[in-house]
Amino acid sequence: MFADQRRSLITFAIAVIAAIAPASAAWADDLDEANGIVEKARISFNDVVKTKEYDALRAGLKSAKGVLIFPSILKGGFFIGGSGGTGVLLVRGEGNAWSVPAFYTLGAVSFGLQFGGQAAEVVILVNSQKGIDRLLTSSLKLGGDASIAAGPVGIGQAANVTADFVSYAKSKGAFIGMSVEGSVLDVRASLNHAYYGKPVTPVDILIKHAASNKHAHALRSAVAAASR
Repeated sequence: MFADQRRSLITFAIAVIAAIAPASAAWADDLDEANGIVEKARISFNDVVKTKEYDALRAGLKSAKGVLIFPSILKGGFFIGGSGGTGVLLVRGEGNAWSVPAFYTLGAVSFGLQFGGQAAEVVILVNSQKGIDRLLTSSLKLGGDASIAAGPVGIGQAANVTADFVSYAKSKGAFIGMSVEGSVLDVRASLNHAYYGKPVTPVDILIKHAASNKHAHALRSAVAAASR
């Protein structure tokens, strides 16, 4: 009888381990992905901001309410294709203190006129409270639920665009034209959960400041330095 009980306990333990292992592996994968995106966002942000033709971006950062950073938006196809990528949203607080990042995806069926594959670093300024509020509550279609404009490019260009969102993209491949209008922004809840070690919403992260991760310090510092 004791042997039977022991075998039952062993069988139960094996079943528990088998059930937990896939979840643990998925959790680790999400955390690795989240850490990588934050670090790549820092590098991409500095790369785009330091591009000399983006005077308007640097000027716009000084008054922006938030900034979305996508280290790599990938698209492919000929004229019509798909695009997408994962990035982060940071929101400005008092004294130019920027929040820790919340994870978002950006995707679209078409990404402007395109020839062949392309990857781009994309920085989107959030200029209105409406834009912030919509990002906190639900998925958002750029150009539908809120206005979106491509930022002016060129030395000496002023940040005089009045749209809710203003996008700047630095391409790593050949392309003709780029627009994020029609793209959908949505929350990556699994990455937010993994990065902060608990289930959290964008409101928890960006407004209530109920989540923290020291790993995000370098990104927050880079955004703060560029937006002074």
